[in-house]
Amino acid sequence: MLVNRDGRVVVYTGDDEVFERVYRFVTARPFGPGDAAASRDLLDEGTLSVARYNADGTVDWLPLVHGEGPLTAANGFHSQADVVIEARRAADLLGATRMDRPEDVEADPRTGKVYVMLTNNTKRRADDTDAANPRGANPFGHIVEMTPPDGDHAAARYTWDVLVRCGDPAIAAVGATFHPATSRDGWFGMPDNCAVDHMGRLWIATDGNAARRTGRTDGVWGLETEGPLRGASKLFFRCPVGAEMCGPVFGPDDETLFVAVQHPGESDEGDPNAPPATFEAPATRWPDFSAGMPPRPSVVAVTRRGGGRIGT
Repeated sequence: MLVNRDGRVVVYTGDDEVFERVYRFVTARPFGPGDAAASRDLLDEGTLSVARYNADGTVDWLPLVHGEGPLTAANGFHSQADVVIEARRAADLLGATRMDRPEDVEADPRTGKVYVMLTNNTKRRADDTDAANPRGANPFGHIVEMTPPDGDHAAARYTWDVLVRCGDPAIAAVGATFHPATSRDGWFGMPDNCAVDHMGRLWIATDGNAARRTGRTDGVWGLETEGPLRGASKLFFRCPVGAEMCGPVFGPDDETLFVAVQHPGESDEGDPNAPPATFEAPATRWPDFSAGMPPRPSVVAVTRRGGGRIGT
């Protein structure tokens, strides 16, 4: 969510399922700072749109508006409520791009660029790819970068590019596209959530590395988005065994990074030989490491020794 240059609030969201879409909502009225009464119902009115990624590097936002195009009673849409409730079917009729499990969508307030985390899609066939989803199957996911014209997040057309294709770059068949400066431990798969710091660096939390046989746990990676190292990634924080990392968010001074550790102690669902996780024998008892306590999901605050901005 961000405030556009014209004062309207813009919300980006992904539909976290294979072959689903990326959406944008733009409020009808501008945000009134300090006026709680005027802003209380701000999200009640506006335009919901769905993204169509074109092969020429442009992305069109297609309005999901009742009565426009195919979104009519003839196709079962009798009101705007029908369009919103059946947004997936409406997106189908409009020709929106079917993406590889879009989960998180975040904008960089400094540059205006928007980043889409595409976690994976093992159901996509090699003969069913497109410019924005170039690999089939796609077990490791990728990240799409969108650029609104002149920083206008309400514009009908943006440009886009694939920032990085995830997976092990040492395996040619994977087709990963990290910067060559990325180390053996620096690459990642299954991007799930993200945050952007004040320097424009993208911080990615992953979900499914162990289950997808990458040989590592999930965690947080820092990815350069600008300059000669664009696409270079470094491992920053590794999850406890069996956990998923999610929800990275920085404090206002970039000196604290909050991350959420989900379901620590689960067995590897991608390994048929992994023993089941039980209370008596979990994969870990993080964070208490006490025989009387099960592993517990937790929020972790990461700070730098001696203070200062993380990542500098």
